Amino acid sequence: MTEPGHHMRAEIAEALAVFARAVTGAVSAQARSALMALDPAKARAFYTIARGSSDAAASILSYEFMRETGRPMTSLPPSVFSLGRGVDMAGTVSIVVSQSGASEDLVRSAKGARNSGAAVIGLVNQAGSPVESAAHITLPIGAGPEIAVPATKSVIGSIAAGMALLAVLEPEYAQRAAASAQAIAALDGVALPASPGLVSALLRAQHVYVIGRDTGFGAAQELALKLKETCALHAEAYSSSEVLHGPLQLVTKPLLVLILDTGQADVQASLDTAEARFRAAGGTVYRIRPSDVGASDLTPAAAAALLLYLTYPLVLAVALALGHDPDRPATLSKVTQTT
Repeated sequence: MTEPGHHMRAEIAEALAVFARAVTGAVSAQARSALMALDPAKARAFYTIARGSSDAAASILSYEFMRETGRPMTSLPPSVFSLGRGVDMAGTVSIVVSQSGASEDLVRSAKGARNSGAAVIGLVNQAGSPVESAAHITLPIGAGPEIAVPATKSVIGSIAAGMALLAVLEPEYAQRAAASAQAIAALDGVALPASPGLVSALLRAQHVYVIGRDTGFGAAQELALKLKETCALHAEAYSSSEVLHGPLQLVTKPLLVLILDTGQADVQASLDTAEARFRAAGGTVYRIRPSDVGASDLTPAAAAALLLYLTYPLVLAVALALGHDPDRPATLSKVTQTT
């Protein structure tokens, strides 16, 4: 038997290479032709269908798609099709994001969306999956086998595959996506300088807020989920605007706040305000940026992917220090079957 955390550590180490490959290679010439036949550029709206970490990746992509296409993109609950009668999807694109492509509710949703008029595109890591069979076209995440129950490299690969899709829809975006992939590949192996202090703070924490804005909010959702599933640590994700309403009051109790800052100019004021309010109220606050490791000029989705790569090792270290095996959380399995 391998030592605890062996697989998660190895898979985190592969993540940036997976990202770089997927951004430039997820859409083959054959896939490009198939996409053009679907004509997703004319869709009136985009919907994502996903669960768990894949849904966090979809959230990151939604902000990127809306910014670049000017059209709405939001998450559609799988239960609309897996339990309900479905909705009219004519003129829309459904993007199903899944590591395994095997969860029954996602398979039903892919079939239901297609039968209701949507062009269905899968972003899936496992070749030959049931979701792939149900979709019009599937773009491979290309992360390779992922053994640890908590998804890491496949999440970062999902973001990259979505960026590759967006680059087809919006050719002006393609050059920026490729430049981001090249910049991120050069960061392979880097670590946050503040990692020791962050790990210590997380080990002392009872409650954690993970805060972001725009694509950083999707990254916050994923980091909060990882802290729950691997460390059994109570963590919640909030937008830096939403957290200043009722949730701010919890800072009156011991609270650790992690702010994931993608570096976008238009979110700085919101993040600055949240940081100042939490510090003034006595919270312990850490702000994590791509610039901490010398990265700049990334697309917002690429910046969010890099933030995950930088924070996944914190989760791994905390889980091991608390006596958990992050490869095999006691109550979880790799494929979660829900309806």
